[in-house]
Amino acid sequence: MITNELVDKNILFFCVQTFGLESKIADKIRSLGANVTYYDERPKNNNLTKVIIRAKKELYRSKIDSYYQNILRETENVNFDYLLVIRGEVVPEFFLKEIKKANPNIVLIFYNWDSFKNTNHSVPLLRYYDRKFSFDPYDSKNKGIAFRPLYFFDDFRNLTKSTSPDIDLLFLGTAHSDRYIISNTLKQDLEKEGFRMYCFYYMHGRVIYLIKRLFEKSFKAFDYKKLSFKSLTTEDILALYARSNVILDINHPNQTGLTMRTFEAIGAKKKLITTNREVLKMPFYNHSNVLLLDRDNLKFDLKFFSGEYQNVSDELYDKLSIDGWLYNLFVDEEQDFWKKYL
Repeated sequence: MITNELVDKNILFFCVQTFGLESKIADKIRSLGANVTYYDERPKNNNLTKVIIRAKKELYRSKIDSYYQNILRETENVNFDYLLVIRGEVVPEFFLKEIKKANPNIVLIFYNWDSFKNTNHSVPLLRYYDRKFSFDPYDSKNKGIAFRPLYFFDDFRNLTKSTSPDIDLLFLGTAHSDRYIISNTLKQDLEKEGFRMYCFYYMHGRVIYLIKRLFEKSFKAFDYKKLSFKSLTTEDILALYARSNVILDINHPNQTGLTMRTFEAIGAKKKLITTNREVLKMPFYNHSNVLLLDRDNLKFDLKFFSGEYQNVSDELYDKLSIDGWLYNLFVDEEQDFWKKYL
């Protein structure tokens, strides 16, 4: 784990605003003694900007360049030790060159918690980074970069569990692909057997929902009344985890990296049902704790809900925490450990 390695280090941090995760990461790094300067990698964080950048980034090129030129001016008097970029969908080439020129000893770190299929703008710039990681095992192998799964925050380590959980299966997630079909089918089947399931579906906006409903077949099945256009707070999520017995994870069909829900379940010491086959390769996999669900055949043995959760080792638990994740990014990649699970 990180001890004094980041004390008094200056870190420039870029990450899109993602349910407040960027703030929690920055705060965690600060708690380790570092000085963090954070910027959203997008000039603006509205849905129109997101759509333009994803579909036709060149239309937004002048705004992006102006935004990053301004950042260079704002930070010119700071001597940075590290640059940490998560996803890097927008960060331009000239900026990486200029920040390195202004800070010759800076270490450039890249981490992708998305598939390169969704963030291919960052691929040509990988050569500029000193350390580069992906949460996706296939992207790690195909791009020749380090493999490092996600993590859980300290909130889940410290979760106070309910002595009488009233939710047998909990699903929390952004509405996409076949998530609603799978979770709603499970809910109906489980309730027939006397089990209780709670589902929360987040949608980024009503316009986004209407666009997806027009062009994505799976969205025609979504019950509009069950969508929330306001995301849950960390406190909301923790309260629901405390009341729950098992967590449901439904990965995007085109994404193989393990989601944050997987690691939150480990952090909270909760059982997990997941559609992601990659979980079978992981060091924490235990058939008593983790059940692989076939998204094309949703039947499974209901006995999984009974029995005690079996703790992973303290060493592995720490590796899967945000402390372990930051240690790999800033101190030691530990690829002799992680590459075994590709």
